[in-house]
Amino acid sequence: SALRALEEQAVLLVTIDGPVLIATLNRPEQLNAYTLEMMQLFEQALHRFRDTPELKVMLIRATGRYFCAGADLKVNDEPRRGGRTGTEVRENHRLGVRGARRIYDEMEHIEKPIVVAHHAMCVGGGLEMSLSCDFRLAAKSAAYAFPEGKFGVLPATNGVSSLTRICGPHWARWLVMANKPASADMAFTMGLVPQLYPDDSYEQEVMDFCHHLAKNDGEQMGAA
Repeated sequence: SALRALEEQAVLLVTIDGPVLIATLNRPEQLNAYTLEMMQLFEQALHRFRDTPELKVMLIRATGRYFCAGADLKVNDEPRRGGRTGTEVRENHRLGVRGARRIYDEMEHIEKPIVVAHHAMCVGGGLEMSLSCDFRLAAKSAAYAFPEGKFGVLPATNGVSSLTRICGPHWARWLVMANKPASADMAFTMGLVPQLYPDDSYEQEVMDFCHHLAKNDGEQMGAA
């Protein structure tokens, strides 16, 4: 149908399940690497969630064999702001890279719960985005990595600081300095995710958790 064809082309699918807004990353052939278009659509969905009182919870999920491979380095869709020195690289991450830093800051400030659900590999910018969510849930098939170290750089859009705050310096060194991956079980051990689900029940468990959150007192959760 025409609707199905449109959904297959959309790089971000936005659906509503009662009080839950669901944003689904939908570039499976590109491992859900994000582009300027995807981030613009994601920010629109985020603002819709923020500004709609009836929406109580936002869920971020993905299609395909990766949750997200980070920024799409093959797509040149925004002007670069230099990059010859460490300072210029950090400024470029703060002001550019599809507005990720601005969006992640807004995610952390919105006083409604944002849940991200990982069904598969989550790396680079996808993991940085996930660190700005209130709850990270994972299937047993999920895994995590910061591959930036292979290119001699750091995950510079909040990866180091947020990971250290959430998991501590020991695990941050494992992922960032040692450039080692983490399985779902290891992510649970390090406190990156508070809950793991079997692959076959993962989707239903995630939705059940989101609807559980939606029944909680909004003011209490916002203050928390």
